[in-house]
Amino acid sequence: MEFISFVFVGLLSAMIGPRPDRSLVVHDPISTLTVLPGETVALEAMDRRWTWTAPGTPGLYPIHVVSSDQRDSVTIQAFVLVPFANLHGEYLKGYHIGRYPARALRGLAIYRSPVGFIEVTRANENAFVSPHFQLKQFVCKQGTEGGYPKYVVLSEELLQRLEQLLALVNASGYSASTFYVMSGYRTPAYNHALGNVLYSRHTFGSAADIFIDENHDGRMDDLNGDGRSDERDAEVLYRLFDGPQSSGGLGKYHETRAHGPFVHVDIRDRRARW
Repeated sequence: MEFISFVFVGLLSAMIGPRPDRSLVVHDPISTLTVLPGETVALEAMDRRWTWTAPGTPGLYPIHVVSSDQRDSVTIQAFVLVPFANLHGEYLKGYHIGRYPARALRGLAIYRSPVGFIEVTRANENAFVSPHFQLKQFVCKQGTEGGYPKYVVLSEELLQRLEQLLALVNASGYSASTFYVMSGYRTPAYNHALGNVLYSRHTFGSAADIFIDENHDGRMDDLNGDGRSDERDAEVLYRLFDGPQSSGGLGKYHETRAHGPFVHVDIRDRRARW
């Protein structure tokens, strides 16, 4: 893990660098950036603009930006990815990824194979990837019993969506420090073992099955005040999330032998409800 700090003073608003491949505007105290080795990104934070070129070695490179008066700061969690091309068959350093579909669903870019994977280690799994969520919350359940490293695909847009929903929950009178992420990223191998659909948004790091669990008992909290944890509590979240401006996928699920009630949220090309 490498820490990179910038303290901007005076009227300095840009740093000269190579032509950027893409850009990121940072508003939150903690944001995540995923880049390939050597990729150049135009960054904007604290009303300052500069370019940053990713190191050639995969890993976490936090960029800490401090305001000129040193009263405010933001952290960009820059993850340099292990390129998709490093896969050997279905495995990456012994971790079973499986196979992504050869063709993108309906030719859409969001259903193409990921460009790379975040390498999750004991050193970085506790890192916050947004103000209220940690990297370890999104690790595929297939790797919980194994060693390190593990690998994750994680959409920056999903993290922004989860933060928006968390703010909505608290503004609506419910208490939630974070969401319990029952299922975040799923490798294609794990997703297939569950019998799930081929193009599940989970396999692209763009979906999360979530619930509120402030008492840490592994189940949805009693949100409707009837003394029970059941699908009616999932309904509370579903109705709250299903606003007129909400997009992407949203579904509610009742309790089974395998899990309690939860809500599914994803980033996709169209609005979908179930």
